[in-house]
Amino acid sequence: METNVYRSYMLYNYKQIPHISKITDDEREAIEVVGRVLPFKTNNYVINELINWDSIPNDPIFNLNFPCREMLLRRHYNLMKKTMDKNASQEEIARVIKRIRSELNPNPSGQEYNIPAVDGIELKGVQHKYRETVLFFPSQGQTCHAYCTFCFRWPQFSDMHNFKFAMKENELLVKYLKTHPKVTDVLFTGGDPMTMTAKIMASYIEPLLAEGMEHIQTIRIGTKSLAYWPYRFLTDNDADDVIQLFEKVIKSGKNLAIMAHFNHPVELSTEAVKQAIIRIRSTGAQIRTQSPLLKNINDNPDVWAEMWRKQVNLNCIPYYMFVERDTGAKQFFEVPLERCWNIFRKAYQSVSGVCRTVRGPSMSANPGKIQILGVTEVAGEKVFVLRFLQGRDPDWAARPFFAKYDAKATWLNQLKPAFGEEKFFYEDELNHIKKK
Repeated sequence: METNVYRSYMLYNYKQIPHISKITDDEREAIEVVGRVLPFKTNNYVINELINWDSIPNDPIFNLNFPCREMLLRRHYNLMKKTMDKNASQEEIARVIKRIRSELNPNPSGQEYNIPAVDGIELKGVQHKYRETVLFFPSQGQTCHAYCTFCFRWPQFSDMHNFKFAMKENELLVKYLKTHPKVTDVLFTGGDPMTMTAKIMASYIEPLLAEGMEHIQTIRIGTKSLAYWPYRFLTDNDADDVIQLFEKVIKSGKNLAIMAHFNHPVELSTEAVKQAIIRIRSTGAQIRTQSPLLKNINDNPDVWAEMWRKQVNLNCIPYYMFVERDTGAKQFFEVPLERCWNIFRKAYQSVSGVCRTVRGPSMSANPGKIQILGVTEVAGEKVFVLRFLQGRDPDWAARPFFAKYDAKATWLNQLKPAFGEEKFFYEDELNHIKKK
């Protein structure tokens, strides 16, 4: 199919959607109101190929793309609607939007502590939280083919400049990496790096293949494009150039891992995504898959088991089940930690060993990636069993620890240490790291 058939529908022209008659007046109002606060963008691959318009508003892909009333707290929704209804000035509307956004925890998990510097220059487009892995936010890739309503990086797509991570200065990234020989992985993230042209992407990636960068062993590209825009690898004008760039990375001797975001089996169902996966895999690149566990989308073990099986059958590697982060529309999507673990466990039990490469449920929290291993009773106390998969201090990795059982807890900061302890083992060192 010609790619120029597909285009993005932005908030201001969503009424062009062919299925607009399927959207009720209340739902249209929600798109207008919530879409002022949380960014909205979709495209007609998603609209025509993935959404079941006979099932809205309960269709999972519809909820992944279209804002609904419950994605804002009631007081935030009412404030935004009241401001719009009274024909307030653009300045007043902007102030209300800024106020609401500031109350949605726009910078979760201590990302401000991840920003490094080189020669006294703060690298606003780099995060270095874990010793072996550096994240890079190329400024040209800070958008997506469509925006996920659950996305924890929603400030990247809003006019919240103090919370954006982005930079063009590739030479500063290279300089930083050369002074950190323990870094083995560079993750291009966003936004979506696959919204960049192949030429711009090559300008960032090719320096990592050069002499002096031998310690960089893996290049990762975080992307939702396989789910929302598989034509990026098939028929876009520079799709062949993208594939050739992937081949160049592999021929250099480095590992290339496409970190693909799939939230529901439907996203793996089209012929376009299947062909795109085949084409990427033909270069020698890996495709690793990940998703948060989302209420109203995939909070069912059968959905996860089906998704992992489909991914493995398409030669992808299930990698992470995340816990939805404490930001943005979290109240619509968050699931209690105990239920997250039960969903993971039941899905894990129902698939074969080749699917069990997946890790989770994992919270990407301030101290690191923390996996929920289960709920059990120790010395007469009901507890969560947790462990670090990654930590700000590498010594924390693989260390188990315990938290008091809390049936309502949905995030790490709601948990308290078990067995009468005043603090978790990592807290003193974490506070020291934050003060540096």
